[in-house]
Amino acid sequence: MTIKVAILGFGTVGQGVYQILQNKQKQLTQLTGESVQLCGVLVQNKAKERILPDSVLITDQFDAILAQEPDVIFEAIVGEQPSFSYLTKAIDKRIHVITANKVMFAKHGTHLLDKAANHVGIGYEATTASGTPIISMITKLLQVNSVTKIEAILNGTSNFILSSMQNEGKSLNTALTEAQAQGFAEADPTNDIEGYDAFYKLMILSQLIYKRQPNWADVPCEGITNVTTEDLTSAKTSGQKIRHIAAIEEKNGELYASIKPQALPPTHGLHSVDGVDNAIHLISDLAGPLTLRGPGAGKLSTASAMVEDFVHILQSYPVKLLQY
Repeated sequence: MTIKVAILGFGTVGQGVYQILQNKQKQLTQLTGESVQLCGVLVQNKAKERILPDSVLITDQFDAILAQEPDVIFEAIVGEQPSFSYLTKAIDKRIHVITANKVMFAKHGTHLLDKAANHVGIGYEATTASGTPIISMITKLLQVNSVTKIEAILNGTSNFILSSMQNEGKSLNTALTEAQAQGFAEADPTNDIEGYDAFYKLMILSQLIYKRQPNWADVPCEGITNVTTEDLTSAKTSGQKIRHIAAIEEKNGELYASIKPQALPPTHGLHSVDGVDNAIHLISDLAGPLTLRGPGAGKLSTASAMVEDFVHILQSYPVKLLQY
């Protein structure tokens, strides 16, 4: 039996998924018990040259992807739509789905998870911290522990920029240009440097931990564009580092969240997190304070989270759901 997979979106992340599927073919076969075959790729521009086998359908029509009867779909499209519609249709057809789309999942993740119930696997590790397994850690931790507070660095681009500014004395524009040159920042970096990316990721974590989200309009969201050289110098003088922190905690049944730059003392679990890394510092009632750190940007780190979800799903669910 062959596991048929399709990739929606063949940009940086989609190409990373394909690369891992090719390079880890033998290991994936050992882990899942079946060979993995890419049957289709959904793109915007079919005329663009891509290095893919002739056996792989390249199309701009989602129905053509469904006609290939994939067992698993990797979704790496930017934006709320059409990804939400695509994944809804896929789940209706009992196709496992794995997404890296934080905007879509922050808004519609609960709906998709409810629709899938126990019939279809949904992987969304890549929506929050790229290759850092925050979702997996929290899912396992929450079986007994209750998380009372989270503070996290959830955007690798902002962290790279702040690290460069504070450690090397660079301006925001210089650090941003370097981040773009190294593939850490998009041509339009607004979502990263204005805090929106971290906001969506925090809402996903809120839903996972507390089974609900705060009112989005009530969450203050501040990026890093107003951080000055004076702010960084002052923090450095006192041994602190300014980091872009997404935080949420529950007090008396209410959720309080914020996204903003904060000066952290050396004793804080996120103080030493430099460069493009992401990290999450959480406080639980039994395990106490825990910090998890890892890569927060890059083609392979994000794609690796998606492929890890792929393996987990195939080890947990029947493979050929479409036969039912």
